Amino acid sequence: MFILKRLPFTGRISVRMIQYTSLTFGFFIACHRSSSRRGVSPYNSVDSERYSSLVKSVMSSRVSSQTPDTIQAEDEHMFGPVVKAHNRSRRETRCPKVMHPFIHCEETEEPESSPPVRIVVNREQDRSSIPSVTRILQATLSPEQLFYLERWKRRMVAELGEEGFREYTKILFRQGKLFHSALEKVIMSGATREDVQHEPHPPDVMGYMKSIAYILEDVSAPRAIESRVQHDTLNYLGIVDCVARYRGVLCVIDWKTSEKPKPFLSNTYDNPIQVAAYAGALNSDDRYKYQVENGLIVVAYKDGSPAHAHQLNRELMSEYWEKWLIRLEEFREQRSSER
Repeated sequence: MFILKRLPFTGRISVRMIQYTSLTFGFFIACHRSSSRRGVSPYNSVDSERYSSLVKSVMSSRVSSQTPDTIQAEDEHMFGPVVKAHNRSRRETRCPKVMHPFIHCEETEEPESSPPVRIVVNREQDRSSIPSVTRILQATLSPEQLFYLERWKRRMVAELGEEGFREYTKILFRQGKLFHSALEKVIMSGATREDVQHEPHPPDVMGYMKSIAYILEDVSAPRAIESRVQHDTLNYLGIVDCVARYRGVLCVIDWKTSEKPKPFLSNTYDNPIQVAAYAGALNSDDRYKYQVENGLIVVAYKDGSPAHAHQLNRELMSEYWEKWLIRLEEFREQRSSER
């Protein structure tokens, strides 16, 4: 836990951080039963370019130019910067209680000429028994993240209305599915950069596909596409976007979308932890006859500007694997306290 202090232009003001309960995916898309305005929905007059980025960013734990970070920036402009206490947070000083291995030595190489594996998720069974990587990360957001996410959500509902906010979540889910379907088709066909740019993709994903066209030139030998991975020892699961070689190096690849440039790895927030969690699960999953030590996060842009590719070597993956183990322990502690 940390303490926040405001340093205004005149004098000091102390502000207590509000505690929030865990924020899950359902928090964003649940149908609120409170009364809402009837009549014409404000959704019709909303600037879609502005708000589509907002909803998608927070729903996937990513932050763009008009997300809760903007609220924090506004506060700092009015009251001065937030000054954290000198005490390091519990998460910064904490080490995993048990250091589970990221790489397993028992490696048997699977021929790369084999078709990519795609293990489908049994959503009804998995949802009730095994937590996903996304759920664990969302449930262990820091109090500071929760504070700004709650304020952002209130502003969004005030701007769009409850109905408009729910409608946007549906649109963004559909757009995400189209994007990943287009990616799968391109990767499986071995299309060239020119093919990707001239392929008649759905209008919602044309910009994203143009953005990643040059990245796909360096992606080869796909081993898995949209495939389920599970860590039996640590009891969690995830869906890997892609396992393939990027510039000759075998990587777990995660495809992201954004309307704000993210040229640095730090701009991707919890995404590296997510990739490390997926790789660790794959490496322990007997259905995959190989080990993956590296990761890749590709951020595609709706306006078609060149995507940013952030590589994670083995050293970085090991660091984020430790962070993942800590988040996993926090999640279990939460569940134990709720019983």
